[in-house]
Amino acid sequence: MTQAGTRTKDGVPAVVVALDFSDVESAIALVDELGELCRFYKIGSELFTAAGPDVVSRVRAAGCDVMLDLKFHDIPNTVARAVGSARGLGVRLLTIHAAGGEAMIRAAVQAAGGECLVFAVTVLTSLSGPDVSAVWGRESLDVSREVVRLATQARDAGASGVVASGSEVEAIKGSLGSALQVLVPGVRPAGTATGDQRRVVTPAEARRLGADYIVVGRAVTGSGDRRGALERILRELDSSA
Repeated sequence: MTQAGTRTKDGVPAVVVALDFSDVESAIALVDELGELCRFYKIGSELFTAAGPDVVSRVRAAGCDVMLDLKFHDIPNTVARAVGSARGLGVRLLTIHAAGGEAMIRAAVQAAGGECLVFAVTVLTSLSGPDVSAVWGRESLDVSREVVRLATQARDAGASGVVASGSEVEAIKGSLGSALQVLVPGVRPAGTATGDQRRVVTPAEARRLGADYIVVGRAVTGSGDRRGALERILRELDSSA
């Protein structure tokens, strides 16, 4: 069975498990429980705001990689300093907003060096087409086209990858080829609730569409058998060639 956090040569995306908790101990308890099944975890705003850099150090000390999902979006100098701090913590992958512009993305990439991957968030998966039109102030906006536009900007600025819904992976790969890796958040196994996500896919769909990374959260953290839930996701990926 594929181990979460690794991408195989047969195209199975790397699985990142989201530590969607408000305290360090709950997060580390899940890391300990999943053990060898998962070596890559996402730390987002809720946990980082509550626990600070210590939680990154704790997950790294357990021998796991960290995706720091704080979606930096500020002036280039501020973002560069934040990315430099994340790099110092040993973060493997971090997120910024593509809407911050090319100068901001370039500053982030330069600050990350070769040790940390910078992925630019295109359009949040919680937003539907009408939502994006309202935010951007444009009528009849094509979400897929907007995602590709932002992804192209991210590529031109040197980002390693982008964050997008599974619905847009084919459009990104079709337009940009292998120039960017694509991380798909909000992945939900078939039959599970989508919660506040709008543009979601199953693990099997994410693999078929060409995702390089997927993030799973509530499907694992909200399960009564968290190891079993992750094992089912990994089996679905392995068998969905």
